[in-house]
Formats: sequence, C-alpha cells, structure tokens
Amino acid sequence: MWVGMAKETAHQLGTPISGLVAWIDLLKTRDFKDPEVVDIITELEKDVNRLELVADRFSKIGSAPQLLPVNIYEQLDACRTYMQRRAPRKVSFEFPSVTEFKPIYVGLNAHLFDWVIENLLRNALDAMDGKGIISAHISVDSNQVHIDISDNGKGIPPSNHKTVFQPGFTTKKRGWGLGLSLAKRIIEDYHEGKIFVKYGEENKGSTFSIILPLYVEKNIIS
Repeated sequence: MWVGMAKETAHQLGTPISGLVAWIDLLKTRDFKDPEVVDIITELEKDVNRLELVADRFSKIGSAPQLLPVNIYEQLDACRTYMQRRAPRKVSFEFPSVTEFKPIYVGLNAHLFDWVIENLLRNALDAMDGKGIISAHISVDSNQVHIDISDNGKGIPPSNHKTVFQPGFTTKKRGWGLGLSLAKRIIEDYHEGKIFVKYGEENKGSTFSIILPLYVEKNIIS
C-alpha cells in the first residue's frame, strides 16, 4: 500500500509540475527590470525543481536506492540554504560551515536524505512561534557519523519520543503524520542507520539524532 501510494503520488505530480516549468520558462523570456521580480522568479524555479525532487523521491519508495559517497557537511548545508530562505527572518540557523571542517563522507541517496532533513527542519519551524534557533552538530564516533538537529521550540514530551515515528501520529491541525515515519524508514531501512529523539522537553526544545555508517575513504569513487 505504501509503495503503491508513493508511486501514484509521483505520477500525479508529474503533470502540474510540467505545467509550472512551462510557465516559469515563459516568465524568464520576459524582460523584467525589477530585481525583486527577477529574484522571485529564481526562487519559484528553485521551488519547482524541489517539487521535481519530491516526485522523484516518492517514485523511489520501495526500490533499493543507490548510495554514493557524499560530504555530509555539504549536503546538510544545502538543506539549510534552501529552508532558511523560506523560514521567518527571526529564525536563526546555526549549522557547521562547510569550509571550516574536513569533509566527512557518508554513503547516501542524496534525494532521500534531503527529504529527512527537510522534514526535521519543517517540524522545528512549526514548533516555533516565528522565532528561535535551529542548530546542527556533526561528530564522528568510531565508524559512525552522528548528526544532531536541535531547536528551542515547543519541545517533545518524553512520553512521545517513540510514538512520533508511528504512522498517523501528529500534533498538527493539518497533515497525516507520515513525515517522521517515512524519515525512519529512509534512515533505517535504506541507509542502515538510526534516527531517534535524543532530547525533548515540553517548552524546552528538542533534538533529533541521526546515526549513519561512515563511508570508508578508500572506497570513495573519484
């Protein structure tokens, strides 16, 4: 049922996405002088590209994804860049700088991994009242990479630390409560990792932790 629903969703998204691509291409042919309008068109194009990625992610559910060596700092920062542009201005993102740290390689399907991080960042934004801090921390322990995503929003009571990953669980007025369930499947079934609530207290924020196997450097594809 999960696989069928995901693939049908990807199929249904195809037509409207193609239409949006065509409209944006038309807008790009117009000679707009206002820099703000040009910037809006650029951001619209990024959002439509993101929709294409979402459709691609859904189409891959149920299929064994190809994992390639990716610098986790670069991948995490790409997610941060996209989400920060769409977050309230009073929300700060404190993520490690790509240029300040030696690359750490993890075997990833980048599209699916981005889905997980974006879901965590959206949940963090939803837990805030338009202001706060979202931070990320990366560390290496033996042959594993630890990625912590934290926020100082409404927090998750300890009683919900495990149930948040169950299909249908949600505290939002809208939504089906499938985001974290899919995130768990992507990390644990497709990437042989772990995802869990590392910390959460009501009105004190929360931290989600992702643990992934470290990609052995000698096997990195040049």
